[in-house]
Amino acid sequence: MDHTTTDPAKLFSVKGLVAVITGGGTGIGLMLTRTLATNGAAKIYIIGRRQSKLDEAVAATSVNGNVVGIVGDVTSKESLKAIAEQIKNEVGYINLLICNSGYYPQPRLDVKGLQSRNASLDEFADAAMNQDPEAWNLGFATNTTAVAFTTFAFLKLLGEGNKPGNQFTPGVKSQVLVTTSIAGYIRNTECYALTKAATTHLVKSLALNLVPYSIRMNGLAPGLFPTDLAEGLFDKAEDPCVEGAFPKSFVPAERLGSTSDMAGFILYVASQAGAYLNGNIMVVDGGRMSALPTTY
Repeated sequence: MDHTTTDPAKLFSVKGLVAVITGGGTGIGLMLTRTLATNGAAKIYIIGRRQSKLDEAVAATSVNGNVVGIVGDVTSKESLKAIAEQIKNEVGYINLLICNSGYYPQPRLDVKGLQSRNASLDEFADAAMNQDPEAWNLGFATNTTAVAFTTFAFLKLLGEGNKPGNQFTPGVKSQVLVTTSIAGYIRNTECYALTKAATTHLVKSLALNLVPYSIRMNGLAPGLFPTDLAEGLFDKAEDPCVEGAFPKSFVPAERLGSTSDMAGFILYVASQAGAYLNGNIMVVDGGRMSALPTTY
């Protein structure tokens, strides 16, 4: 690693990187896949439940075969073990693991909506009990527990990625990046927000636990991006990523996050430019948290 360089072509290079991205075929995961693929990553394995979505993502992003789709379930330990074994046999190591799969339990508890119409305690209690406990369980299983076990499943491959000859840039240590959410900082009694708060703490805990093994752990806390997961959380706009699509009171940037915003983020975090990051939760939200009752 060149400790004195200020050359952006070197600082932000991901050429030769080997990565795994869960949920890499849609939404933010697809933005990350496209960015790494078109900027020289050697191999990107994208994990998802739907073969059709993986095929579409590979066709749209792969450069000379550097994107490979694998059908898998992040909530299944056996599935994770099988995927890790396949990658071990094909490449033998990875430099970056992105835990990006997510689930938004429905129906959600719209506390803000209830408060805006001065709902009675009976109405609040009924709305709260209308939620499905099994949806909560699946929410934690996908958004929190699966992050832990996905990390555990790939630790040996991340360790191999630190060995001489396997580092895509000498001196840049292997890393796990977790997609959490600004929802984890919002004071809201709904399952999604609570799962993301738990995941944020998990990132910080694993950052400490993995220090002896030179594996870094960081988190991405995105605000609103035009993804399937975020549908229903904002009013429709012709182009939600153009400035002026939303009022400042909703998001100070007056737009949703775009592919370019996510591309700039991942090229920083994954490259030599972000090599000194460890245990960080980085908010990419256009100032959205400034318009909400949050703790950060």
